[in-house]
Amino acid sequence: MYELNLYCCACVSELSFVWTMSTLYLTLRNITKILQLAPHIRSFTSQTKTNDTIPQSLYQLNKKISHLIRTGRLTAARTLFDSTNHRNTVTWNSMITGYVQRREIAKARQLFDEMPHRDIVSWNLIISGYFSCRGSRFVEEGRKLFDIMPQRDCVSWNTVISGYAKNGRMDQAIEIFESMPERNVVSCNAVVNGFLLNGDVDSAVGFFRKMGERDSASLSGLISGLVRNGKLDMAAEILVEYGNEGDEKDDLVYAYNTLIAGYGQRGMVEEARRVFDEVMSDQDGGNEGKRRFRRNVVSWNSMMMCYVKAGDVVSARELFDRMVERDACSWNTVISGYVQMGDMEEASKLFLEMPSPDVLSWNSIISGFSQIGDLKHVKEFFERMPHKNLISWNSVIAGYEKNEDYKGAIGLFSKMQLEGERPDRHTLSSILSVSTGLVDLYLGKQIHQLVTKTVVPDLPINNSLITMYSRCGEIGDARDVFNEMKLYKDVITWNAMIGGYAFHGFAAQALELFERMKGLKIQPTYITFISVLNACAHAGLVEEGKRQFNSMINDHGIEPRVEHFASLVDILGRQGQLQEAMNLIDNMPVKPDKAVWGALLGACRVHGSVELAQVAAKALIGLEPESSAPYALLFNLYADLGQWDDAERVRALMEENNVKKQAGYSWIDSTNRQ
Repeated sequence: MYELNLYCCACVSELSFVWTMSTLYLTLRNITKILQLAPHIRSFTSQTKTNDTIPQSLYQLNKKISHLIRTGRLTAARTLFDSTNHRNTVTWNSMITGYVQRREIAKARQLFDEMPHRDIVSWNLIISGYFSCRGSRFVEEGRKLFDIMPQRDCVSWNTVISGYAKNGRMDQAIEIFESMPERNVVSCNAVVNGFLLNGDVDSAVGFFRKMGERDSASLSGLISGLVRNGKLDMAAEILVEYGNEGDEKDDLVYAYNTLIAGYGQRGMVEEARRVFDEVMSDQDGGNEGKRRFRRNVVSWNSMMMCYVKAGDVVSARELFDRMVERDACSWNTVISGYVQMGDMEEASKLFLEMPSPDVLSWNSIISGFSQIGDLKHVKEFFERMPHKNLISWNSVIAGYEKNEDYKGAIGLFSKMQLEGERPDRHTLSSILSVSTGLVDLYLGKQIHQLVTKTVVPDLPINNSLITMYSRCGEIGDARDVFNEMKLYKDVITWNAMIGGYAFHGFAAQALELFERMKGLKIQPTYITFISVLNACAHAGLVEEGKRQFNSMINDHGIEPRVEHFASLVDILGRQGQLQEAMNLIDNMPVKPDKAVWGALLGACRVHGSVELAQVAAKALIGLEPESSAPYALLFNLYADLGQWDDAERVRALMEENNVKKQAGYSWIDSTNRQ
């Protein structure tokens, strides 16, 4: 899929590489080869002499600077650049390229102004840099430089066309296009891509049809843009209409791959398969027919991804078994399909057959075992990984947290830091969830400090902080985090804060916050109403609880779940309205669970209703035969009423059913830890 995305992006590539594609187009027709060669060429395009005519030391310097920039070490490249006085135009252009790619236009401009000699590549680079930064000020400066260029080539014009298009100024892009003294197919492609970037599909197709010359990149770029704009059927029609013209049919497989992927992303599997079947199989021989291009590995991978996305791993595996040539993406796609279906036996078998599993393969297997709660295999595969990345650590920590092995998650987090891997937002969010699960305020505050020092808190982290502080009883700290978020809140944020208030019995604050939430037009969810009903239960607000329950159904269209009924039974039971609570249970559209019967049984003990308590206890014993809770509640009820014979019968029934009373325990959090 990476190769497919890379190809699609090439049709509307970054402005800093427009000049590269334009120059290479004259000699290289295969787009894939252009993409493979671009990193090695762009820093040396301005070098018109052979390497034999420049000092070997300067050639090596330029090569090293270019390598440092390509590998993301821009600071090291600049240090090397500053350490020598022996530079040529290629040296300067390489350094400017690095800053342009990083959008550090001020530094790029400073170097440009300091250059002793500039060539046309230098001008094209700095102009592309200004246009790529977006914003009126940068666009105008880019145009100003274009106007004062001593000499222009097609790349210069194409850069400005693409720049205006990316900034939504298609009128000016067309004006530049019509002013060009000499146009090429790349210029026309830039206009088509510009229309597509701005959602003007009709103009893009109209301009494409009027083009005097088209190449495979023209058609592929149009198809890619139509897919991005959701016009898949139109893309298919264009492919049928223009797919057989020209001598570059080999490259059209990329356009078909793009369309297959587009259908897959929208769940249109049958349409994707139809397009896949239209491409000649790479296994067919003999007469090739009108279309001489064949499927490549990306074609197969794209179709398998369609099936995996639709949950049809059987069809994906059928294609996989037919493939003559497979790459890592092929294996990972099918493995991820089995993981998605929870079939870890087949996923593991395929993983072990894979010639060279990459880090994505390992991460997928670890994630799959985490999802089914098999921490033994999670640990086994994680320890066997030859190379771990941040995603690997995050996957295994999240797996331990999800399966409530909090001690294991903390141990892995500590080991991760010892091995020099820096946590990111996902890591910290998982450890905050660990703090919540353990109700460990000390750990939670430590992680909060780490968040402040290492990352900019995003929405999920802030939501986790609110939940952690609420669960640990620090409702004031939770509200501080909530208030600091200002307008950057989602429904999960509101649910966390309302739930925190409700959990600790602050009913008035919970209901006040709920009204504010509705006033801001934030649509509550079923979770919101669970918290609201719990708040009403704590405060004894029977009528308010009934009103909120009815509002949930009638005003917000939320179907009541068993949790809502349990809360409403609790509300009624706390106020002694036991018969009404029983009537509610009898008329529930869903089967009552242990929370519903537990709420009723607890209320019966408080209000001394033996008859209904027996009904509730019997239902609870049926749901959880091994639990001692219903026996204990019923025993205590009889004891409170002085009915010792009945109490003894309950005890005897427990012994007869071999039910052991669970020992009570308390959790003590020491605030004087060393």
